[in-house]
Amino acid sequence: MFLPMMFGSGRKGGNFSQWISSMAGKTTKAGVLVTPETALAQGVVRACVTLLAESVAQLPCELYRRDDDKRLRATDHPLYDLIHNQPNQKDTAFEYNEQRMGHLGLRGNSYSLIDRDGRGFITELIPINPDKVAVLKGPDGLPYYQLLDGSNQILPMRMVHHVKAFSLDGYLGLSPIQTNPDTIGLAMAVDEHAGRVFANGTTLSGVIESPKDGAKFDSQAKVDAFLGKFVERHSGLRNAFSVALLQEGMQYKQLAMNNEQAQLLESRKYGANEICRLYKVPPHMIGELERATNNNIEHQGLQFVIYTLLAWVKRIEGAMMRDLLLPAERKNLYIEFNVSGLLRADQKSRYEAYALGRQWGWLSVNDIRRLENLPPVAGGEIYLTPLNMVSTGSLPPGITKASAEQLNEIEAILCRS
Repeated sequence: MFLPMMFGSGRKGGNFSQWISSMAGKTTKAGVLVTPETALAQGVVRACVTLLAESVAQLPCELYRRDDDKRLRATDHPLYDLIHNQPNQKDTAFEYNEQRMGHLGLRGNSYSLIDRDGRGFITELIPINPDKVAVLKGPDGLPYYQLLDGSNQILPMRMVHHVKAFSLDGYLGLSPIQTNPDTIGLAMAVDEHAGRVFANGTTLSGVIESPKDGAKFDSQAKVDAFLGKFVERHSGLRNAFSVALLQEGMQYKQLAMNNEQAQLLESRKYGANEICRLYKVPPHMIGELERATNNNIEHQGLQFVIYTLLAWVKRIEGAMMRDLLLPAERKNLYIEFNVSGLLRADQKSRYEAYALGRQWGWLSVNDIRRLENLPPVAGGEIYLTPLNMVSTGSLPPGITKASAEQLNEIEAILCRS
């Protein structure tokens, strides 16, 4: 399937400077190891990543051909079916686009092998795990891709479709998990703390004090046995409401902060909002509805499409144009995701806008039906003209020249005043 490369198998160094394609997990200040896999187990991270992935995946991807002032779907091009329906033998377009955007959200890079037939036409786009690819800078300044699957093949740009997120060096993209692990690690630590609290039946750590003149344990073994029995009977969900009896004047004192003092709920909300800020996702779209109202929720949805989703879509479109189309083809062909459906307002606002456009003559019935994905109707290409907006070129003859009788009437009115 792939041509043998002119670079030796497993060759490193020489004229190449290697970039690490996947950053190792980092232990954060909260003491939690953050990797793409562990971060995905955090509910808010998963919600943001899957929201972005599914939002991009549901958009139809089209190949258009420029034809004077019009554009036509290039359905006769071999690439059209590949990007619109089935990029490879096992994935649908939705599944492929979802996986590509998921890799971008978690690792900042998405790679796909480009398989071509004998004529040079692309037949498949095969996604690769970003952890199995190393990006190399070649002597010509272009990126080359080494497969870390044991073969150590080095592939040129024309054989790899690479989409990268925000990048500092122009070769590798960076995800929020790599640039802001402390923010995600703090949210993971709060979740872990909440889980341990409920696992212990909301019983926090403490100390048992005995009076000076009370009975003493004569060995450490008895102390351990007493504490072990105490923990066994009064910790855990099954013992959440058990009652302890302390003898010999013993007292139990709590050492750790309680949940109210630790502001557990507030900390979880803060962590959720911080992660949403990293991914530029409105909190209401992951179920945080505390500040959402009927007045602002629609505008927040449009802002998500304009300022978050469109940026990812344009990034992917540009990479597809670069990797999948020849330079000569880019003059007449271009790839575009259809986002018009996401930018539509609610039904009442759309119909009011259509009525205004129809009334003032710049929308016909068929124009409106096209915007609503409805078939045209006979006679629907007529544009209305308001009666008080008649063009001067269509005025009746002689209307611009007053008669003698009209001039006398105007003069009489002026003299009367």
